[in-house]
Amino acid sequence: MHIMMRELKADDLLILREVARSGRFTRAAGTLDLAHTTIARRITALENALGGRVFTRAPSGLELTPLGQRAFAASEQVAAAMKAFHDGPAGDTRLEDVVRMSATDAFTTYVAAPAAAELRRRNPRLSVEIVSTTRRAGTQRSGLDIEIVVGEPRVLYAEARKIGTYVLGLYGSSSYLTEFGRPTALDQLRDHGLVYFIPSMLQVDELDVSRRSVPHMDDAVTSTNVFAHVEATRSGAGLGLLPTFLANRHDDLHRVLTDEVNVPLDYWLVTRAQARRRPAVQALIDALSDRVGLVLGA
Repeated sequence: MHIMMRELKADDLLILREVARSGRFTRAAGTLDLAHTTIARRITALENALGGRVFTRAPSGLELTPLGQRAFAASEQVAAAMKAFHDGPAGDTRLEDVVRMSATDAFTTYVAAPAAAELRRRNPRLSVEIVSTTRRAGTQRSGLDIEIVVGEPRVLYAEARKIGTYVLGLYGSSSYLTEFGRPTALDQLRDHGLVYFIPSMLQVDELDVSRRSVPHMDDAVTSTNVFAHVEATRSGAGLGLLPTFLANRHDDLHRVLTDEVNVPLDYWLVTRAQARRRPAVQALIDALSDRVGLVLGA
């Protein structure tokens, strides 16, 4: 492929870098303090210089094409060179970057947010953006530096590793179990409603399969938010299929059928090679790894 290097501008590569990390022209425009039309114009100029498209549209936002991935790698080198020149030999070694990650609600609250806060106390010029969502890892998503998902992901151009394991158990509140009785066998679950995820909106196969551990139960209160599951269970809506590390924080929740309903699930960390080369991203990965052991008891 012939690349007209005389037309390739470093500023355009840096704009591509921000668009790739945010997944939207509008978000990149806000971060760079440029007009949306300017962002679009500079990306077009970059594509003309490279001789091909650098982004493709997906439901989750803009994603890099193979050509765009090459340009993104070059943009990271440009950004690193500019930072090194700015810092100089005696520059401040504290991290200065924006790291974007996604994670499930529970992981966000008890692992990611505290880990990011501790890291930022040591690096006040670091910014961490956390998107709370329960979904599969993006197959080629570039707008996020780190993704935390449930179950082993199938992704391209990314590295994935298991970061921790948690367990789903079945819980009832003190008042609920007093009123409706404590089940002692799986076939007794037909007399109780289930508090869990909305089946039609589940995007994670492992969470969908986990529902099979509680057969014969009709849905009582369902939600896309695990904290709604906890509070609905505490309020007596039914029996909740809950992460033990969440439910065990509440004295009014009691686990039932412990041996029969015991579903281990794995958290996986997904990141791209170009992201891991950034010190701030690697530092957050290390902080998440340390924190998850404290929360899950790993």
